[in-house]
Order: sequence, then structure tokens, then C-alpha cells
Amino acid sequence: MEPMDGGEGTFKLGTVRLRPDRALDMIAEEVAVSSPVTRQKAAAAKQFIENHYKNYYQGLQDRMERRRDLQRKAQEAQVSSEEQEEMLRNLERRETEYMRLQRCKIGIDDFEQLTVIGRGAFGEVRLCRAKSTGEIYAMKKLKKSEMLRRGQVEHVRSERNLLVEVDSRYIVQLYYSFQDSEFLYFIMEYLPGGDIMTLLMREDILTEDVARFYIAESVLAIHSIHQHNYVHRDVKPDNLILDRNGHLKLSDFGLCKPLDDNYSTILLEDNEMIAKDSTDEPQGSSGADPAPWMMQNDQLLHWKHNRRQLAYSTVGTLDYMAPEVLLKKGYGMECDWWSLGAIMFEMLIGYPPFYSKDPRVACRKIINWKICLKFPEEVKISLEAKDLICRLLCDVETRLGTGGVEEIKAHPWFRGIQWDLLYNMDAAYKPTVNGDTDTQNFEKFPEVEDSLSAMPTVGPWRKMLTSKDTNFMGFTYKKLDILKSLESSGVDLKQHGKNPSLVTLLGQMDLLEAGMSMEEQT
Repeated sequence: MEPMDGGEGTFKLGTVRLRPDRALDMIAEEVAVSSPVTRQKAAAAKQFIENHYKNYYQGLQDRMERRRDLQRKAQEAQVSSEEQEEMLRNLERRETEYMRLQRCKIGIDDFEQLTVIGRGAFGEVRLCRAKSTGEIYAMKKLKKSEMLRRGQVEHVRSERNLLVEVDSRYIVQLYYSFQDSEFLYFIMEYLPGGDIMTLLMREDILTEDVARFYIAESVLAIHSIHQHNYVHRDVKPDNLILDRNGHLKLSDFGLCKPLDDNYSTILLEDNEMIAKDSTDEPQGSSGADPAPWMMQNDQLLHWKHNRRQLAYSTVGTLDYMAPEVLLKKGYGMECDWWSLGAIMFEMLIGYPPFYSKDPRVACRKIINWKICLKFPEEVKISLEAKDLICRLLCDVETRLGTGGVEEIKAHPWFRGIQWDLLYNMDAAYKPTVNGDTDTQNFEKFPEVEDSLSAMPTVGPWRKMLTSKDTNFMGFTYKKLDILKSLESSGVDLKQHGKNPSLVTLLGQMDLLEAGMSMEEQT
């Protein structure tokens, strides 16, 4: 089955030309009684076709929007019709160049691999440098065999899809995704400021002013994915990353899940987020320990010593997970607001509200939050802060955010926060960053020889793909900086009078063209 050159919206199946929806129906009919391998290949083909047309129409819509935007800005600046036509011709030429660049292959050989800044159950994250431009990125590298063996295919697909669909200043940006025969790769924005966990390990507790700033930025980040009908499901301090100026971005979308609408719920599938039996009561347990639920000194020391190891473990930590998730009931976006409440508690008190060395005990604490949520007398926080925590760590029906993000923004603890200007002002904390490749705000990891061995991502490896690789069809993605230049064409029109020159209007485009010519030569 292949696309027809003469028909933009048709496919050729044998000698018959079909619309894509009919082609998908025929695939489904033919594989209804076929082998599992054939069904897997058919499912991959179906997904590939769906992604192809989704990306095609999205690209068409984006091009139309950029054209309308340029026309609108030119009209606002009262540019003559002749100059408008010239600008639009230039825009069309850049769009053509952009589509040509989109077809260029990219792989691991295009990047110089540098320092490891994270290592987990399924792979590693390391600093890398683009050989063609010298740009620094974070490379997330996942082993395919482990993803398949541990049932993580849907998770990595969800992460890729969210990063492609959600273009927000509040989340870590994805620039490229690609694969070879052994690994999946995400080439992402590098944020050298470290994560909130590192900040908490250094400071123990934060002042209310600092905590307020980062909780407010977290609200904007979480809301940005909720607006696209995704629930994160894994909001925790190590997934809140700081840029070089100290501003926060949300990361790690491996457990994110799309919802049909804001009111949909998710049913936990195949124990995908928590270890089996982690919520089961031990024999004879009443669901609450006779000892007080306060954090004991030995538990506190254990938690501080092991918090980073817990973050990298296969099971992870349950400390920030909402009770409706642990109870395996239906849940929606509001579970992310519970997680934010747990993070706020940790920022101000010094430890998570329901921590225990035993995951089963931690689960019971969360489920029995009404009797287990306590504030230590020795740590003084404002009544407004305590009220916000209590209104996030509560039943779904009364939890702030269930009725929309404005419920959280309107809370008195955020009084004085200028939400629209938050990312334009100085951050509450500025990390020490010495250069683009500085990794001092991340944990040090030894090099592992096996992690560096990978086959090239272009050329002969494609001929050796097996049936297992059909799980990752459509994974490749490329986001080029040309989009920024196209979208900002004419952005300075108002600053140059009513009739700016074409040199002024299209200066950015000319610089871009020179850059693309250099890229083609390399």
C-alpha cells in the first residue's frame, strides 16, 4: 500500500485507489482472522497512516495560520500592497525550504554525546552537542528491548505525542525524536538549573515567598497540558526543572494520558503506575497504624538519604500520588493538583506529607489522608499556606482545581501574584550556571560502556528492522527553528513607522536563509 502521486488524499492498495479511511477499514477486515504478527503490523500501518494525515493537515493549518498572521501584521503597519505581495512570496519560499529540510534525516551521528545527567530504569539522559550548529541539548535515550519487556511502549508514545502537540513555554521543549535498531532518542531543551528536588536537598525547606513563586509557575505548567486534555499523573519535584534564570518547566511525560475532554476519567490499567498489591492491607491490618502518623526521625533520615535513588527506581515514589489513583478508581486532571499540594507541603515543611519507608504504609497514609495529614508544630507556616495545602490534599469533590485552574489562582496565598508576568520577572532563585555545558546542578553519574554503543540511525540499519520495531512506527519528529522565524515575520512592523523597508521586514528571513544554506552544505 503506497500513497498515489496524483491523488493527495488517496492510497493505492493493489490496483485500487482508496481514500485513507476506506484503506484502514480494509486493513482491519483483512487482519480480523490473521496471525498476531500480522495484526501487529497492520496496527502499526494503521497508526502510521493516521499520524501521516494528522501531521499533514496540521502542517497545512500551521502554514495557513502563518500566512494570515503575516497579512494581518502587514495591514496593521499599513504596508503597501506591492510590498505585501513580495513578503508573501518570500514566506512561500521559506515554507518550501522548510518542507525540504523536514525530509532530511537526522540520527545519533549528528550529535556529540557529553556528560550523563540522569540514569533510570529504562535509559539515561545526557548532555549532547549538535555537530552542525554547536547547540547544546539534553538527549533522553531509551532501550527498546526494555521498553517492550516492561510494557512501556504506550508510555513512551504518549510522551512523544504530548511533546509534539503542546507548544508551551511552561514545559520542556522537544526538538527531535528518532530511533535506531536498539534505542529511542528524544533531543530536548537543556535546562541547566537542576530540578526542584536538588533545590530542596540543598535548602531543606523554602521560604513562603520562594515556594509561592515556584508553586505558581507549577500551576501554569500543569494547566498548560490540561488545556490540551492531557493529565500528567507524575507531578513531583524531580519533574520540575529550572532553566539558567531559575524559571520552572514541567518535564517527564512518560505517564501522561490524553483525555477526550476535561470531564473524562481514566481507569488504571494493568497496574501501570503502582506496584502490584501496593495498596493491599497486610493480614489483620485495620488500615491505620497504632503509632502516630508523624514523620519519625529515622524515617526522615532514610527519606533524605534515599530520595534520589527512589526517583530513579523502577517503581518510583508514591509520595505525590492522589488517593483516587491508588484506589484504582476513575480519575481525571484533578489528580495533578493533589500532587502539587504534596509538593507544596514538602517545600514548606521539609518532607512529603505521607512518606514511609514501606510503600504499603505510604499508600495507606494517602488513602487515609483525613487522619494522616498533620502539620508539625515546630514548623511555622501561614494560615493561608496551610489552607491551600488542605484544599489540594482532599477529596476530589472539594479539591481546588476540580472546577478549573482559576479556583487555585484565586486563593489568598497567591495574593499579589501577577500571573501573566510571572515568567517575565526575575525568578525567586537563580541557580549558579557557568556556561552552556555546565552540569553542576545535576548528580554525577559514571559512564557505562554499554550505554554508548548504538548503531547509526541512518542508512543500512533500516533494512534490519524486525516486527518488534513496528511498535515504534511514527516516532520520528523534527522541530526546526525556522518556525520561530516564520511566525515572527513582521513582528517589529510597528517599531519602524508606517512603511518599513523590506530589508527591515524580512531581515530575519534573510539571516535564516543563510543559515539553511550552510546546513545544506554540511
